[in-house]
Amino acid sequence: METKKELIYDVIILGSGPAGFSSAIYASRGNLKTAILDINMFGGQPSNYLEIENYPGFSLIGGYELMEKFEEHADKFGADKFPMVEILNINLTEPIKTIETTNCLFKADSIIIATGAQAKKLNIKGEDDFKGRGVSYCAICDGAFYKDKIVCVIGGGNSALEEAIYLTKFAKKVYIIHRRNTFKADKIICQKACNNSKIEFIMCAQPIEIIGTNSVEKIILNDLQNNSKRELILDGIFPYIGLTPNTDKFNGQLKQNKDGFIETDVNMKTSIDGVYAAGDVRNTPLRQVITASADGAIAACSAIKYIENLKNSSNLLQSDLI
Repeated sequence: METKKELIYDVIILGSGPAGFSSAIYASRGNLKTAILDINMFGGQPSNYLEIENYPGFSLIGGYELMEKFEEHADKFGADKFPMVEILNINLTEPIKTIETTNCLFKADSIIIATGAQAKKLNIKGEDDFKGRGVSYCAICDGAFYKDKIVCVIGGGNSALEEAIYLTKFAKKVYIIHRRNTFKADKIICQKACNNSKIEFIMCAQPIEIIGTNSVEKIILNDLQNNSKRELILDGIFPYIGLTPNTDKFNGQLKQNKDGFIETDVNMKTSIDGVYAAGDVRNTPLRQVITASADGAIAACSAIKYIENLKNSSNLLQSDLI
């Protein structure tokens, strides 16, 4: 068997969204030999957003354009970049962390996990066709584009109802569609939603198809009580049925919550020494470009301190042996 090329770094960052690039900027600037890996093209989820208008310093900017600026900033400090890599195996538990790809074996003293999360899909006809053209998974990101329009939120948890309430700041009407006759959301949030005159509830209903031409025009619902079909005319659809963290390659190696999100302390440290997590992949109350960027900065600074301590310990050991 052919021996794979070994590439050795101080820190390797998994993921190239806001958390990943922010980590790369801070780690490289902190004089760490840094690599950033992604199984996809660089930019993460924000690169798919048509417009972003809540990132400080830019009243309105395209998501792809913003992530280009992040990447250019990381390039300034010399981080090595490896997009579109096929990762075969990740070992986080040893003192030297390893990431095996089809072509190389990456080794590092420290790993920053910034692989993000993805919204759970409805998996119905038309959903993928109208993503970004009426189907959105982020009310905070896209709500302002639905001023005086009709939208629906699909789900029954805290996130669904909170986002529905948020959308009433812009939309003239918000439907909340839920497949059950009761909500999982906290009572106080349910009460706020019930008291909002712009919100209408459609219970015991399941979406089965999204229809439109250039953008969303309607959604087809199945009434779960009598199995009848209903057509709802609207402009936007916001599924909120949960998130799935991108942790497949290292599940079980470090502490995660019941939904699979990585547990960290305030320094972004995970349950494994030298391993940090930043952005949407970790257990966090807000998933936005700005919070992911902040997480990345903290994680990188923590990695810098960790590696400095390793080097100091090694120097002390060598001096004791002389």
